[in-house]
Amino acid sequence: MKTSSNSYTIIYSTVLVIIVAFLMAFVFQALKPAQDANVQLDQQKQILFALNQDRDMTNPQAEKLWKEIITADDIINADGQVTTSGKQGGIEAGFKLNSKDAKEGKLALFRCNVKGEVKYVIPVYGNGLWGPINGFIAINADKKTVFGAYFNHESETAGLGAEIKDNKSWQDKFKGKKLFAAGDEKKIALSVMKKITDPQTQVDAVTGATLTSNGVTEMFQAEKGSLQPYVKFLTSK
Repeated sequence: MKTSSNSYTIIYSTVLVIIVAFLMAFVFQALKPAQDANVQLDQQKQILFALNQDRDMTNPQAEKLWKEIITADDIINADGQVTTSGKQGGIEAGFKLNSKDAKEGKLALFRCNVKGEVKYVIPVYGNGLWGPINGFIAINADKKTVFGAYFNHESETAGLGAEIKDNKSWQDKFKGKKLFAAGDEKKIALSVMKKITDPQTQVDAVTGATLTSNGVTEMFQAEKGSLQPYVKFLTSK
């Protein structure tokens, strides 16, 4: 076949594309286990950060803490009943759930022990200005008071909406806040507000990031993918 012919060019291009596609698929499959492990470890760290663990921890330290602190990664329903039991250092039950599962009523609940004290961690999901946001809220044994919080985002504006992830000082403002307003345990009151009217349940909004701040409030109060579906668990004895 003449190398200057159209047929040769088409065949050569087709073969080259197939070879490149095969190589890319091979590399993807080869790297996938390592990628999945990194994603898993990142999520574990986020939960540990919500539990006020050192944010400068190394990967081995994070893996060790996870096995020590997380006593179960249960799955519960809206009635607060355990539907799937997790285990110590678990990553096979509640840990595998995502925002879609939460909206379908499958609620992840991480039971934890921090220095001999019972804590609970709940994942929450919402939307910021430019994309999804999510987070983890750590709650004290009384099920009414925030122990710690960590938030994440896919694409928020640096210095504005991205502050929900990047600004630890802002996240620390959630410590000690109440989930419910006094005398009302039917609806989550925890929120992010520009103007504070209830210091017990409200946190100052991120400056210049109104929509992202509203998205954080939604992560607490929306009917699905938030703290609200956990009310029966949070008000149970």
